Amino acid sequence: MLKRSQVIESNPDATLELNMGPQTEPACLEKTGVSASEDYGAGLLENQLSVEDFVKIQQVFESQDPRQSICMPREEFIQKMTETVGWGTKEQYGDLFDKVDVARDGFIDWDKLTSFILLSLYERDERAKATVVTQWKDLEFLPGKHKDTIQKVVFLKSSSRYLTISKEGLVGIWGENLKLQEALPITSDATKLKYLWVTSLVSLENVNKIAVAFTSKEICFYDLLSKEQFPCQYKLQGLKGTPICMDYWYNPLDPRESILSFGDITGKVQAIVFTAAMISLFERPANACDDEEAAMTIDWAELLSGCHKCCHILQHTLHHGDWVRQVTYNASLDAFISSTTSRTNTVVLAWRERSKKLLKMTSFHIAQGIHAFDYHSRLNLIATAGINNKVCLWNPYVISKPVGVLWGHSASVIAVQFFAERKQLFSFSRDKVLRLWDIQHQLSIQRIACSFPKSQDFRCLFHFDEAHGRLFISFNNQLALLAMKNEAGQRVKSHLKAVTCVLYNSLLKQVISSDAGSTVSFWMIETGQKIKQFTGCHGKAEISTMALDANMTRLLTGSTDGTVKVWDFNGHCYHTLRVGQDEVVNISQILVLNKTILVVGWERSVTVFRPQNFNQFSIQSEEWKGGIHHQDDILCAAFSPPQTLATGSYDGEIVLWNNSTENAYHVLHPDHQRQLTSKLETKAQKLNAKKSGSTECMIDQSTLAAQNFEIDTEGNNAVMRLCFLEARKNNAATGGANLVSCGASGYVRFWNTFKKELLAEFLAHAGVGPIIMSTDKQNQYLTTGDPDGWLKIWNIEEYCTNSTENRITQTPTLLRSLRPHEDRITSLEMCESGGHLLIISSSADCRVCVTGLSNAPALIFGQASHWNIENYFSLPKEDTNVIESKSQKDNMKVNPLFSKEKSCSDSTEHSLLSEENNSTHIFRSSEEMNFSLKYKKRNICKKKTYKPCCDEILQKSASIFGSLSLGILKELPDVSKPEFLLDPDKYFKEGPEEDEPQIPDLPLLSETLKVVFDEKSLFPKEILNRERHGKSLCQETNDEVKIRRNKKQL
Repeated sequence: MLKRSQVIESNPDATLELNMGPQTEPACLEKTGVSASEDYGAGLLENQLSVEDFVKIQQVFESQDPRQSICMPREEFIQKMTETVGWGTKEQYGDLFDKVDVARDGFIDWDKLTSFILLSLYERDERAKATVVTQWKDLEFLPGKHKDTIQKVVFLKSSSRYLTISKEGLVGIWGENLKLQEALPITSDATKLKYLWVTSLVSLENVNKIAVAFTSKEICFYDLLSKEQFPCQYKLQGLKGTPICMDYWYNPLDPRESILSFGDITGKVQAIVFTAAMISLFERPANACDDEEAAMTIDWAELLSGCHKCCHILQHTLHHGDWVRQVTYNASLDAFISSTTSRTNTVVLAWRERSKKLLKMTSFHIAQGIHAFDYHSRLNLIATAGINNKVCLWNPYVISKPVGVLWGHSASVIAVQFFAERKQLFSFSRDKVLRLWDIQHQLSIQRIACSFPKSQDFRCLFHFDEAHGRLFISFNNQLALLAMKNEAGQRVKSHLKAVTCVLYNSLLKQVISSDAGSTVSFWMIETGQKIKQFTGCHGKAEISTMALDANMTRLLTGSTDGTVKVWDFNGHCYHTLRVGQDEVVNISQILVLNKTILVVGWERSVTVFRPQNFNQFSIQSEEWKGGIHHQDDILCAAFSPPQTLATGSYDGEIVLWNNSTENAYHVLHPDHQRQLTSKLETKAQKLNAKKSGSTECMIDQSTLAAQNFEIDTEGNNAVMRLCFLEARKNNAATGGANLVSCGASGYVRFWNTFKKELLAEFLAHAGVGPIIMSTDKQNQYLTTGDPDGWLKIWNIEEYCTNSTENRITQTPTLLRSLRPHEDRITSLEMCESGGHLLIISSSADCRVCVTGLSNAPALIFGQASHWNIENYFSLPKEDTNVIESKSQKDNMKVNPLFSKEKSCSDSTEHSLLSEENNSTHIFRSSEEMNFSLKYKKRNICKKKTYKPCCDEILQKSASIFGSLSLGILKELPDVSKPEFLLDPDKYFKEGPEEDEPQIPDLPLLSETLKVVFDEKSLFPKEILNRERHGKSLCQETNDEVKIRRNKKQL
């Protein structure tokens, strides 16, 4: 017997219909995000049943014995359903019974009914996907520097960049935003490029290389990780024909196994099967030069003879001298597919035998030949672009005739490519007409005739990047872009207004999101269901940031009205913290610490509240003892137990504070450093100066250096986020990084706060403006988001863990790059749920999304169909093991002194804080600072001339100690308080004597001694004699003292 939860969870899309009631009004359809025109079969009974209706039906089928199921004949089913559900006619239930009873057994049970419902929902969802008509933005021509025909467009997943190469050998490097970053020649040999053409290019993604084919009958392999401009590592020479098309495949489960296939102008299809690609593509010849940077020349004859053990060759010549226009290897077929424009052997499938070194051939003879083909592994179809104006669909195992023919083009078809997710097909003809086909119904659902170039003589390149929804079409040296448009009316939204912040409550397993309309929503992470919502939390003011207390039972919301409110999860507000004195301020972050609540945002000072003073509803801020040390507005903050606080400002400075004393002691900046002195030190120095009558002043060299740097008025170095790497505390003491910052320039920087130095920086997002970031608890992964909606996941487990002489600029490993949002990402949160590492993101596009490390698409909170998070995202086993092993090591290495920190906060009902293992909860502002004109003008108009603070000037005494060099003492390392100071009641509490446990008396030595021992047998004679002599002297001395005392008394 299937349970209710099993029915829903087995098909997440089922809730698209199950949450609908029996109503048939269009308003009900709008709730689920399905328009009336798209609601196929809305009048059918099975599409109108709600979850409550299915629960009632399930109870009818339930039996007293769980091992048995109740079966109902037709008449009984109609009668009971009419009575139980309470709506619907007998004819409707009779039709439903006939649909379920496909085998005509005369009865149905609960299993048959639920199987039919889930199958019908799945078919309807597939039908809806296939009939979706894609909307396109206007055609855009990308400005490039190519002067000849563009031969290939590829996307590099590792660096999230596009590469284009033209016939003259010029390589264009494009960013994710399709801005041309660089244009470089593929080789520095100008003579070579003058007489040779580039024919093709492929990306060797698993080994970070590209392979380029030339008309000189050679293939060159270039390294993408080198600092030089495309250094050539291998030159494959001696080919019998010029390669004009190439393809590369590698095994994602075993990257060592990969295949480079290519076809030439003689009709040969050849493939190099690499077996150790991660180590080396080819073996180094014995006569090779010692220069490791020099290109290694590989002769094709050597490969054919088997001299290289790390690879072998496969080839066939079935095309008989015709030019091989396209070649690819497909792993699901385990075959090479190649094509020509000939009518015989037009498409050839070369199947690999079990020995993997022999090929079995299959030929398709297509009238007039084809220009191109594509293969869909899930549909198991080959689509061919026919010269005879037809697009044919072929089963790879049926060569006699196609399984489908798509008519509609009036000119020869020159390109085809599948839209795999929607099971659709693109085709492009010589008359510059683009068509989109529905494969299931074999119908043209869209015809796109854009304002393409009017020239009739052109060479076309067709490439569809499905992951990013971009279609590239080149016309000679021009590259055109058609980008998919997202339909705003049908787009799923989590909030009605822009989402500003997102948090994760690990105690309740809930996601909390806020928006610009002062609304807070609560979602279940496991299913995506919204459970409650608070509206008008700050009236009409925008909620800019949120935070949770240590117990995760109180929610703090910060708003542009200058207040921070403290809520429980029932919507009751306990306190209002006045930050801006009723003025409009932008609160960027709330930091909840042990005994204080810190608020920062667009002010040079830190605003502090102390919960022990929360004795009324409205709370005013208190004085921050450290004063002002920032030269510009503070945007973010981070805390590392037990007492290190870091604050980042608009001008790029990071100030380090001692949170216990609230004094600043150092300033970090990518271009300069400066030391700070506390107020107490400054006062003492002034007092000494007055006593000595000195009028001289000595300024620290670091302060003088700080005066010379140029203030950043444009915010190019603005620090948007700060994050301490708590899992790296041991590494930080030895020189590794323990603080990460990201800024407005798209850079991510790693700092060591012990040595006060910048260890590494890399450009995470180029040319997009300010970015934000988040990291997991183990500090193994780093997630960054930018204003264009792009999200990147980096592996930083081994990045910058040790001290180096030079600053590291190499990027860490990029695990994934995706675009879950259409607008600026405002907040990021990384968490673990069900054994999976999840990334929760919010955006100005009104969405809150959750994604993982796998390539599964992002889920949207608020979508019609709920999900099962444990089944949707799958974390790689090796990553899970790393996380588990790291957590076990951390638990084993915990210092007993810090393992338990006692609570110092009030234990009353209204208490906010209680110390835990991590005595701080840091929640960053969801709003990535909006550098609007008013803030820019305000910052630019400020007087930026640097004035040294009074506490930065050291007075030099003119007394006897005037010749001494007085300096600032080095900052002492963080030392935790002993246990008896943290909890004095435990050690010094005075209580009644009767409550104290009685300490039992120790037994006598004679009672516990089991064996009699003799001193003579334990110690040498010299020691015993010395002891005896000492005793006698002592006795004599005592006797003399007594005699003298007696004489004095007399």
